[in-house]
Amino acid sequence: MAGSSVQAPFSRRRLLQIGGIGALGLGLPELLHAGAPRGGGGVSGPERSCIFIVQYGGGSHIDSLDPKPDAPDDIRGPFRPIATRAAGMQLCELLPRLALLADRFAVVRSMTHGNGGHDGGMHVAMTGNSTPERDTPYFGSVVARLRPATRNMPSYVWLQNLAGDVEPRYLGGGFLGPAFSPLRVATDLDNPSAAEFRFTAFDPPAGTTAETLQARGQLLKRLNSPADDQNLSPAFTRFQEQAFELVAGTEARQAFDLGRESDDVRERYGRHPLGQNLLMARRLVEAGVRLVSVTAWCGLAEGEKFTNVQTWDMHGPVAPHIGSIFGTGSYGLGFALPRVDQSVSALLEDLSGRGLLESTLVVMVGEFGRSPKVNNQGRDHWPACYSALLAGAGVRGGLVYGASDKQGAYVRDNPISPERFSATIFRALGIDPGTRLGLDGFTRPASAGQSVQELFG
Repeated sequence: MAGSSVQAPFSRRRLLQIGGIGALGLGLPELLHAGAPRGGGGVSGPERSCIFIVQYGGGSHIDSLDPKPDAPDDIRGPFRPIATRAAGMQLCELLPRLALLADRFAVVRSMTHGNGGHDGGMHVAMTGNSTPERDTPYFGSVVARLRPATRNMPSYVWLQNLAGDVEPRYLGGGFLGPAFSPLRVATDLDNPSAAEFRFTAFDPPAGTTAETLQARGQLLKRLNSPADDQNLSPAFTRFQEQAFELVAGTEARQAFDLGRESDDVRERYGRHPLGQNLLMARRLVEAGVRLVSVTAWCGLAEGEKFTNVQTWDMHGPVAPHIGSIFGTGSYGLGFALPRVDQSVSALLEDLSGRGLLESTLVVMVGEFGRSPKVNNQGRDHWPACYSALLAGAGVRGGLVYGASDKQGAYVRDNPISPERFSATIFRALGIDPGTRLGLDGFTRPASAGQSVQELFG
């Protein structure tokens, strides 16, 4: 449909009913609708963003953030703890760069819930609800609803996919609706670490020239004139205009373009999926995205064939190409932890150097931990006790909060339920955890928990 060919009898409202913005080659207004101010109250303080690193599969706390050097060999594993810059905090020896930055982050060693399945555990961990409904929204959707982006960017982005062991609830907005779904970027091997990767979500339809796009933009403005149909929401008109700018402009597209980073920076983060996705996450929060979830897939070890993105599901040799949890295959800590050390330390240093760490919450956690007992060269799912790393946005650096027992099996002190964890995240982002999300104004709080006050300076 050429820009000059639309005539009345097609009112503005009718055009939108039969395609509207889609006729212009755009499908983004609903996504940008998450940027609309919603309700009153519930937020305070300066604007903050979040990079949420999801150790999909369930990272072993005992072999990373909560080492147990005095436990028996079949519990503590072969890796030894090392001292860090924070007094009283030890980390696994495969995390030396993070050890030097320990004064910039806190470790919670008393995370706990009761769902040991990947699907159920992920739904619990990413909603901050011990018994979530099927439509309970993930953290990013709540943040997009209550503290949306104020610049012309999506409020919520998810980098790298989850695999078939979980339902694709992470791609939706739960009961908040599709307007609060994430923009998902990268799937399996098609991710920013691949030489041929290209971000295409904001591309106009194939064959659309710049001149045609501009003509359609002018058409959109004419169709939105006050003299036309008055029944269309002014807010939705604004979303249309924002969507057009995403496609026709350059600012948002450039935020997703890692080619604008130096080779030195890209090498510092690591030329693997986790490293390049975290670099993109930094670019996105800098550009105004409010929450970026990053699946912590570390990629493939040399010579391996792709299976899925569950790096942290380290049961041991359950398939011919999967070795010991302590090995250097793609499901081994000897492969995965050095990549976490490289990329997460680069992220913290980069955010700090750019003055973004105080306004950006960094979270790293899985849907659960791994069992204390090593079985068949691996560890099994273990939701009873696990660890999380938090940094930035007012979180006290160098702090260890909570404790597990001598074997890392159960919480000894200060248990952190999913509800307390979600309330803590929302507090860091300037969101009142008690803010009601239900349409009736009094049901479905953002979180039913109380934040952990001790985590904040």
